[in-house]
Amino acid sequence: MTSDAKEPAAHSAEQAIIEGRKAKAAAARASGKNPFANNIKPKNTAARTLDIGAARALVGHTKVDGKFSEETVKKVTAGASYHVHGRVLALRSTGGLTFIRLRDRTGEIQLLISEAVMGAEYASLEALDIGDIVDAEGLLTASKRGELSIETTRIGLVTKAYRPLPEKWHGLTDVETRYRQRYVDLIANPEVSDVFRARSAIVRALRSILDDVGFLEVETPMLHTIIGGAAAKPFNTHHNALDMNLFMRIAPELYLKRLLVGGLERVYEIGRCFRNEGISTRHNPEFTMLEFYQAYATYDDLMDFTEVLLRGVDGRLAQAMPDAHAKWIAARAYSLDEAFVRLPMADGVAQAGKTAQIADWQSAVAGGGGMGLVALLKTRFVEHMKDWSKSSPRAKAIDWGNFRKGFDKCDNDGERLFCCYEYLAEPFLVQDYRTADGSKSRPVFVKDYPYETSPLARKNDAHPELVDRYELFIDGRELCNAFSELNDPEDQADRFRDQVDKKSRGAEETMDFDADYIRALEHGMPPAAGFGMGVDRLTMMLTNTPSIRDVILFPLLRPEARPEARPEA
Repeated sequence: MTSDAKEPAAHSAEQAIIEGRKAKAAAARASGKNPFANNIKPKNTAARTLDIGAARALVGHTKVDGKFSEETVKKVTAGASYHVHGRVLALRSTGGLTFIRLRDRTGEIQLLISEAVMGAEYASLEALDIGDIVDAEGLLTASKRGELSIETTRIGLVTKAYRPLPEKWHGLTDVETRYRQRYVDLIANPEVSDVFRARSAIVRALRSILDDVGFLEVETPMLHTIIGGAAAKPFNTHHNALDMNLFMRIAPELYLKRLLVGGLERVYEIGRCFRNEGISTRHNPEFTMLEFYQAYATYDDLMDFTEVLLRGVDGRLAQAMPDAHAKWIAARAYSLDEAFVRLPMADGVAQAGKTAQIADWQSAVAGGGGMGLVALLKTRFVEHMKDWSKSSPRAKAIDWGNFRKGFDKCDNDGERLFCCYEYLAEPFLVQDYRTADGSKSRPVFVKDYPYETSPLARKNDAHPELVDRYELFIDGRELCNAFSELNDPEDQADRFRDQVDKKSRGAEETMDFDADYIRALEHGMPPAAGFGMGVDRLTMMLTNTPSIRDVILFPLLRPEARPEARPEA
């Protein structure tokens, strides 16, 4: 048996198609045509070049019962010739007629191509394939089925697509292919394009709203010499010319607050941040963050402004994309219409203790609120966990194993309160806080965090064991984090030292001591409040997208598996 017989066929079906399309491109070149043209002006100098959406808008008002009339369309356009270009999505021929579905960034339209009109040029259609980019010109008309069409007098190949679209590309669903070949995903699934158009509109709206109230957009370094701005594990990199080890920024926070010291009293940045953490439906190691800082404001002021900001962005999204927004808002399980809930963390834990319907817990929170439950768990968790877990449907829904592990790792009562919140209250926010009619969940500001869990936030004046901080949860997802800023340099230095001590004991997600930031505070930073929000998560929320990878055009993936090299003959 020869080595050739052992090998698979030289060309896969796809490769055969590619070779056939390349042959068509070669034939075009041989006839003097460029299959990758750049001059896409209409040949009829009287023809007007339009986006497909604009062409449809010319006669959109003439549509009756979902159909167009040839007579009405031609009467409205008065015999004018139009020139369009886009990608071929479908192509079929019958007799002397060919129908092509064409799409550009604004919409789709049908090209109605008649051999009687095109004459000898009609044969050139044989060189076209689905996926090619073409331009065409002709009169607006309507097909017999009432579909708006261009009665084509000329069509030309602009770009030859060598590769065919994947089999069953309409409604492409394979997740790996969609993320790895986003260019195909955008062709196959128009709703994907809607999400990324929405993302762009959301970013524009954020900028516009912040600009309108006097914020200044700035840019701060993405390469940091120390770890700061948030508790997370960084990516490491190296600057060759300076021979410096650096970190990709976790957050821009400390640089933005330096600007408050310098007198730029309202600043914001929308930029990329990097955290060397796990990947999930809500986490991507590279993400886009909005952070803003406002002098002479408190976290209460920012809670008010957060409601204004989110409703404002959603309203501008509705204006920019009314049809898509109507679908998104109809499918939402939450509502932005009612006032957001403002829930102190200790109160949330106390309420969760009551709702669990565990008698011991109810007694503990009746006497001491959320910290009363912490005190009970410190002494009786192991002894009673098995009985407690069977007390009610809510109790059975608690993740007891991880709750116990997390509680055991806590070093102080502040961390224990936060742990109770994470396992007893946060998973049930959607169920427990509803609109007046009960049909949707309400956004919840969880506020007043334990001092020990917030190394950059300002202590509450009346309750120094707490800090003036909130996180906003919408539909069960954390969206943003904000607090009144710590501007006491001695207090901040002590908290940095606590972070360094945790790092020395093996904690990975800690900050370094930033001596220059302390020096900046010693020059005097005005009282201020700061806010951080993931733009990816905001886009997910407003478009009802379940995974963060669906709002990032090119999410990080493992390297694509390559076919093994064929053995030598």
